[in-house]
Amino acid sequence: MELLVMIRAVSMGFVLLCVFVLWVLPTEGAGRESFLRNSSSSRPSSVNVGALFTYDSFIGRAAKPAFMAAIEDVNADQSILRRTKLNIVFHDSNCSGFVGTMGALQVMENKVIAAIGPQSSGIGHIISHVADELHVPLLSFAATDPTLSSLQFPYFLRTTQSDYFQMNAIADFVSYWRWREVVAIFVDDEYGRNGISVLGDALAKKRAKISYKAAFTPGVDISSIKDLLASVNLMESRIFVVHVNPDSGLKIFSVAKSLGMVGSGYVWIATDWLLTALDSVETVDPKTMDLLQGVVAFRHYTPESNQKRRFKERWKSLKSKESPGGVFNSYAMYAYDTVWLVARALEVFFSEGNTVTFSNDPNLGKTNGSNIKLSALNVFNEGERFLQVIHDMNYTGLTGQIEYDSEKNRRNPAYDILNINSRGPQRVGYWSNHTGFSVEPPETFYSKPPNTYAEHQRLKEITWPGEVTKPPRGWVFPDNGEPLKIGVPDRVSYKNYVSKDNNSLGVKGYCIDIFEAAIQLLPYPVPRTYIVYGDGKRNPSYDNLISEVAANNFDVAVGDVTIVTNRTKFVDFTQPFMESGLVVVAPVKGAKSSPWSFLKPFTVEMWAVTGAFFLFVGAIIWILEHRFNEEFRGPPRRQIITVFWFSFSTMFFSHRENTVSTLGRFVLLIWLFVVLIINSSYTASLTSILTVQQLTSRIEGMDSLIASNEPIGVQDGAFAYKYLVNELNVPPSRIISLKDEEEYLSSLQLGPRGGGVAAIVDELPYIKTLLSNSNCKFRTVGPEFTRTGWGFAFQRDSPLAVDMSTAILQLSEEGKLDKIRKKWLTYNHECTMQIADTENYQISVQSFWGLFLICGIVWFIALTLFCWKVFWQCQRLRTEEEGDEVRASEEASSSRSGRSLRAASFKDLIKVVDKRDAEIKEMLKQKSSKKLKASQSSAETP
Repeated sequence: MELLVMIRAVSMGFVLLCVFVLWVLPTEGAGRESFLRNSSSSRPSSVNVGALFTYDSFIGRAAKPAFMAAIEDVNADQSILRRTKLNIVFHDSNCSGFVGTMGALQVMENKVIAAIGPQSSGIGHIISHVADELHVPLLSFAATDPTLSSLQFPYFLRTTQSDYFQMNAIADFVSYWRWREVVAIFVDDEYGRNGISVLGDALAKKRAKISYKAAFTPGVDISSIKDLLASVNLMESRIFVVHVNPDSGLKIFSVAKSLGMVGSGYVWIATDWLLTALDSVETVDPKTMDLLQGVVAFRHYTPESNQKRRFKERWKSLKSKESPGGVFNSYAMYAYDTVWLVARALEVFFSEGNTVTFSNDPNLGKTNGSNIKLSALNVFNEGERFLQVIHDMNYTGLTGQIEYDSEKNRRNPAYDILNINSRGPQRVGYWSNHTGFSVEPPETFYSKPPNTYAEHQRLKEITWPGEVTKPPRGWVFPDNGEPLKIGVPDRVSYKNYVSKDNNSLGVKGYCIDIFEAAIQLLPYPVPRTYIVYGDGKRNPSYDNLISEVAANNFDVAVGDVTIVTNRTKFVDFTQPFMESGLVVVAPVKGAKSSPWSFLKPFTVEMWAVTGAFFLFVGAIIWILEHRFNEEFRGPPRRQIITVFWFSFSTMFFSHRENTVSTLGRFVLLIWLFVVLIINSSYTASLTSILTVQQLTSRIEGMDSLIASNEPIGVQDGAFAYKYLVNELNVPPSRIISLKDEEEYLSSLQLGPRGGGVAAIVDELPYIKTLLSNSNCKFRTVGPEFTRTGWGFAFQRDSPLAVDMSTAILQLSEEGKLDKIRKKWLTYNHECTMQIADTENYQISVQSFWGLFLICGIVWFIALTLFCWKVFWQCQRLRTEEEGDEVRASEEASSSRSGRSLRAASFKDLIKVVDKRDAEIKEMLKQKSSKKLKASQSSAETP
């Protein structure tokens, strides 16, 4: 389509070139002079610049005084162009594409080095081909169509902002208020269509969209606008983006007012055309302001500066002299800056030593004998270089910093965001591609890193239509008479969840009651109708039902719809109202009793650790009691038997040996506490194993089922089939679809050898019902291997899905979900879901490692104290013996050298350990007495 438009534009441009030669219109000029080139100097005495726009328009009435002021200022400034005079050649396009194009050709005849304009994007598309052919830079101060910046038009350069940025700003505004759909109202020309196309792309990045495009032709009458808005008002979205021309856009709000479309609940967003129209009127009619109450409008942002303030003060004298009806708006500043951009670029162009020359276009000279004189149009030989100089300019003008990026867009695009209320337009913030929304001017953030994160976006309070400050929801149910179309699966099994009925709704079940209860909690009415999906003979495919919702055949699917990843790619689910997951159901039989059941309460590791601790405690008690207790003394054989007997007799608290040492009693007390806990746990575990009915199955879980290569049953229409095939790589030939509960039960009873199935894979809610109705003949085996839930499936980006999720959460918090569940999901028999595994009752070391750790610490402390006491006694004995030996040697011979003191050996230490504690104390007492007597006798001897 775009290619056809381009071809048509090129063809039209060529035809108009031909018409130009046959029909030359008079041209108005503000100093049309012949172009003179001084052969001795690179600077000509004058250069011509063309200007093409509609005089009698909001933009034109402001642009012409600005052009004249700029020309006057440039020629008066001795630092610019010096001896070269800048002339401007005007032409009025008169709001006509044909006349505007003809005017562009006449302007080009004057050997212009640049053309300023047009203000119309449509004309810009056509004459851009002429500018490309003649190498004349085309500088537009008002054509904002984003496609004019493409590589297709290399000589087109925009001195204002592209609508690409404005549409991204509007998309950010829609996302800021969390709206999902908008209606676009636009003029059906290049300006309107291409701008709205960019808006659609920008909204898609925010997970929003244009739900309806309402286009009208330029110059449309009131009646057509009324019909268009009446059809728009039937739509769901209440967010209207208006992208039209400033000269006719106010008609839309007048008609919307008559249709009651500017009240509470509506949102109107206008592009920069609206404020251009309001700024161009000295006194706005109060009736007009009443029409626009609550509208949010965007406007090109121009930073405040002394230069801008002086220009505004000068404006009154400018408009009275050049355009009596002209009123200041932002396009006046862009027009003024465009002339200065050309002048500054020319100064750089000439200072580089470049010249201005023109030559005939050989492509236009081939007329083949025709009377059409195409040679009147000349090619600007240095046009490419001059265009590059313009692109490289960097200075500050009335509209801020004038600098271009690689895509020919001005840097740092920004917009004012204004809210129109009873006091007129009020600024509520700014938008820039550097920081997003802010309440501070954008230039204050340019020195900082870009930051467009949502948490940093700020806007002031907005008064919406109807004089409300609460942000509108942004959508309503359509007024086109169509209720919400609800698709309901026509189940043939498990009908308590959802089924067809003859009541007023036409359906009933657990899922229907939850949906109705949630609908009642919404703050607005929801007209709805239930449509049964399926033939009633087999369960319908739920994936196909989801596809119907995605294809707009249903607005929502209500039923036992499982939330799975693949489905979320096409629809939006609500908050789950029931938990679910896939489980395996298999036949079971009673387990045979084992003669070794008494060993099952403990794991092998627990038995080993417990036995080791029993031996350790016997050995430690023997060490602590051996020096004190006669029962722990005697021949080695007797002592070993005593250790073993004492160790294991503590298990039953039947040990006959008494403990007499303090450390031994402390260790035994802690150990008996541990034995008490172990005995109690063993008894409880053994009781559970022996009293709970033990069931076994050939299928232990999903892994063993897949490895068995036996048939697997699944519910007809459910997602389990695709899950087994796509995720678990089960061959489709092994999977058997089962129609209802009767087929479930019969297939399980027959088994794979009798033409049935080895097990069934289905969702947990269904299995609970199946086990109850089968008198608990079957059980689930293995763990639940998926964790999902049931939800209501709405169309993508449906705002109703969010409200319904909130309502479901409210039902859950109020306990109403549980009440509905008890109403529909009552079971005849409460069955134990899974087979009881004896391993679940076994006690492992992990359960008792804390007790064993305490025992180990107590034993370590007791042994440490015992060893310290033994070493202390041994040291004292050695000291006494050494003293006796010294005294004996002195008495025997005073001349003989002293013998080496006998060092204590390990054998001596063992002797101390083996002796009774009482004997050691008696020995120490006797040696102390002897030492005392020896001291007394030595003192009496003179």
